[in-house]
Amino acid sequence: MKMTNNNRYGDKKGRGQVRVDEKRKSVGGGQVRVENAKKPKIASAQRSADPKWSVGAGQVQDKRSFKNARGEDFVGQQRGGRRKEERINGAPVYTATYTVNRSDELLEFLLRKCNTSRNNVKSLLVRKQVLVNGRVVTQYNFVLAKDDEVKISKRPVRDGETAKMPTAAKRNQRSVKFAIKVIYEDDDFVAIDKPVGLLSVESDKETESAYGYVLDHLQAQDKNARPFILHRIDKETSGVLLFAKNVKIHSMLKMHWNEQVQLREYFAVAEGVFAEKEGTITTYLKENVNNMVYSTKDPTGQKAITHFEVVKENAEYSLLKVKIDTGRKNQIRVHMQELGHPIVGDDKYGYTKNPLSRLGLHASKLAFIHPISKELITITAPLPPAFRGLF
Repeated sequence: MKMTNNNRYGDKKGRGQVRVDEKRKSVGGGQVRVENAKKPKIASAQRSADPKWSVGAGQVQDKRSFKNARGEDFVGQQRGGRRKEERINGAPVYTATYTVNRSDELLEFLLRKCNTSRNNVKSLLVRKQVLVNGRVVTQYNFVLAKDDEVKISKRPVRDGETAKMPTAAKRNQRSVKFAIKVIYEDDDFVAIDKPVGLLSVESDKETESAYGYVLDHLQAQDKNARPFILHRIDKETSGVLLFAKNVKIHSMLKMHWNEQVQLREYFAVAEGVFAEKEGTITTYLKENVNNMVYSTKDPTGQKAITHFEVVKENAEYSLLKVKIDTGRKNQIRVHMQELGHPIVGDDKYGYTKNPLSRLGLHASKLAFIHPISKELITITAPLPPAFRGLF
């Protein structure tokens, strides 16, 4: 029997119609049974009864996906009812990154930046798509400070990367790659001797960071505590790294960092023997498209001042005490390269020897004036034994 497909839905998509593919069989008596027919999309009346749909002004919006005023997709579409976590080298894919310019609360900050509704921003937080300094935050009134980095993930981020205190079981299960030593702590500040190879703050590619370890340290005592970033040192550099414990102290010290900080001292192992045993280097630093910092006389760059003194030397290496007046990115490394004495192990700025199997740079001392008590606080991280072992 020749049958005609009288598909009342039609073959065209759009205009509120749904295409249905049917597989028909004759079952006798002129009857037709439909097998494996695709279900039509949920009608608006049905959607309104489903809690995952919201209906207003004659429109239907899937809360699993929404856009801001510019049409940018914050959440992304769901397929088959499951979210796919898109990650590169284990890190989330971000749709936006913001740097905080002043202290603020997270929800209000995102409302100004995202140009979307309050409910949509709350959804981003609830769905674990907002990260502060690499950690997921769901708290609306989470306090932000100057230079915090806020990112929006394209998809929800896996559990475990959270700014809330993990349970004791989770902390015990986490593989500890670094031993963190707290070298100073009071009511307002906490400082650690950062190990070499650990980022100061988490990046898109690496989730282990000093910030994360200090966060765990503080939240073990108070689940609502968080560290506030005052400065950073390179991943390859070890030594003193200071955090504030509250936003007020952070703001007061950060706003006058160069005036309040009295001493930034490093030890460096450089290649060769210096003809001049002490000196000062003053140049301007710029960064190229490959993220390489270079020295120039062009005053449009960032002014950098480095003082050095040779404290020990042998036929191959020199141990330097270095003091900086300005804390520019890679400042000491670039200036040593410019002098023709690159720091050992510095594969970015021209080393030829690597006797320490690491970058030969250590942040040994930080001294600053407490912004309220006006007390001079000096924090010291001892010289790594491997540095002394070369001399």
